Amino acid sequence: MNTDLNAIAAGWLAAGQAGVVVDVVRTAGSVPREAGTRMLVSATQALGTIGGGHLELMAIENARTLLARVPGFEPVDRHYPLGPALGQCCGGAVTLRFARLDAAALRAWPRAAPRFHLQLYGAGHVGRAIVRLLAGIPCRVQWIDEREDEFPTDATLPPHVEKVCVDPVEAEVDIAPANGCFLVLTHRHDLDMRIAEAILRRGDFRYLGLIGSRTKRTRFLHRYEERGIPADVLARMTCPIGVPGIAGKEPEVIAVAVVAQLLQLPALAPAATAAAWPCAASVAQEPR
Repeated sequence: MNTDLNAIAAGWLAAGQAGVVVDVVRTAGSVPREAGTRMLVSATQALGTIGGGHLELMAIENARTLLARVPGFEPVDRHYPLGPALGQCCGGAVTLRFARLDAAALRAWPRAAPRFHLQLYGAGHVGRAIVRLLAGIPCRVQWIDEREDEFPTDATLPPHVEKVCVDPVEAEVDIAPANGCFLVLTHRHDLDMRIAEAILRRGDFRYLGLIGSRTKRTRFLHRYEERGIPADVLARMTCPIGVPGIAGKEPEVIAVAVVAQLLQLPALAPAATAAAWPCAASVAQEPR
């Protein structure tokens, strides 16, 4: 599902649909979501989440009451002690701001900084499962394959995922930003080897994941050693991929483990996450 609330809010404005932006402006103690979290509410829809539970139900109810009774309301803040007022066990307090959705509200709504920039090589079953999981995560993805007919035709990609059909695919490595992430899971060993080698020779990657068995890793590392790639760079290649302890060969299982591994990466400094994108034991896997 497309969870780009900025794009949805712009669509609502263009269509003349009334809405309310609910914004967590202050927090104290243990709370479900941090300050800066937002959701979008209309008379019939509630998109995004400020943490669920009774707090979110009350926020949606209040937003709809404002829409129905005070359509031209000015922004209003409401304070919620989660324990005494709402019976939630978090024990903290949240201040929510309710504002009409208008052009000014949309301009003031910052886009979430991407957690990572990812070049995903391979549009097969695992690649598709990974893209489905990344649909609701703030990131930037180039999904790359030389085979146009491998990309799904029955689904619209979210705005932060760009389909790239090009040959040779390994040439795309050069346009990735510094500190980028790479996943290599194509349909051919020789292609995997060429792509991974190009990434290793760059050396400035944040994460390089290569799908396959430990046998495949050993074979590839031996070839790369022969070609003069330094050992410290080779040691940073992840193969097999995925967080340890999640066993399974189903594409969806592998995808969950791999996306979890990406989300475990240490946060980058703001300057690094703002870098320009040049264009719009592990999981048990089949030996390849």
